Amino acid sequence: MNSMRMNDNRPPQSIPEYLEQLSQSLAGADPALVQDALYDAEEYLRSELAEQPGRSEAEVIASVASSYGAPEEVADIYRDTEVKVQTALRPPAPKPRTSLLGRFFGVAADPRTYASMFYMVLSLATGIFYFTWVVTGLSVSLSLVVVLIGIPLLILFFGSIRLLSLVEGRLVEVMLGERMPRRPLYSARGRNWLQRIGDMFTDVRTWSTLLYMLVMLPLGVVYFTITVTLLSLSLSMVAAPLALLPGLHLNVWEFGIDIPQQAPYLLPLVSVAGVVLLFASLHLFRGIGRMHGNIAKHLLVKTAQYS
Repeated sequence: MNSMRMNDNRPPQSIPEYLEQLSQSLAGADPALVQDALYDAEEYLRSELAEQPGRSEAEVIASVASSYGAPEEVADIYRDTEVKVQTALRPPAPKPRTSLLGRFFGVAADPRTYASMFYMVLSLATGIFYFTWVVTGLSVSLSLVVVLIGIPLLILFFGSIRLLSLVEGRLVEVMLGERMPRRPLYSARGRNWLQRIGDMFTDVRTWSTLLYMLVMLPLGVVYFTITVTLLSLSLSMVAAPLALLPGLHLNVWEFGIDIPQQAPYLLPLVSVAGVVLLFASLHLFRGIGRMHGNIAKHLLVKTAQYS
């Protein structure tokens, strides 16, 4: 059945058919790109349909195909534009290094390392906000459902969750480099308001977004703790030789030994170990950033809207 539809090259007769063909033409593309393309296409087609009330949907689609493009042409345009945009937005790539030491210390030249580190620190604040918003919104709206006012509150709450997912997506894309949607879901435009509300409650992405926002609190605590602990520990070890300066009293304890007092000759080794730990921490921050980008992609992005 799918192969038959993929080989069906007849012009689309309705907006859902146009969007389905566009989705099939974008098969294999980034899900976030597909969501943006479908949103833009539906918005354009429905605006043209509203401006030409005397014409059928098939006639409007046929007339705008020459200006907006057939689904295959629009898909090619989006693919080409995505390459240009990603090239323009991508931070300068660090110089490739072939040696083991070069790759280890080269992490300091990657802008994505520091963006990931900042995201890990920021995630504590965003995690607290998301968790509080979800718990408060659900508890208040559900508790008021019995007096009917909770139903519109619940609908507004789910709408706010979709908006927050776009905000989080922008943070993830800018800081972690993972392509996220820049447009909201727009696949229910042709349905009445009751059907749209039903779609909101039955859409798996609504619930996966709620899960993401709840999970962000423990993740934010873990990310913040890892970042602050490793940075403070490694930087304090790097600065350990300063304890030898006259008049400067620094406590450097390792394995229960007060090194400045009992083994000052070990301070340079502690400093070297601190440098190694610092760069290892930068690798960890960048790796966590990539991992979290994948988590956000799987929970916040709708992978298939038309089939």
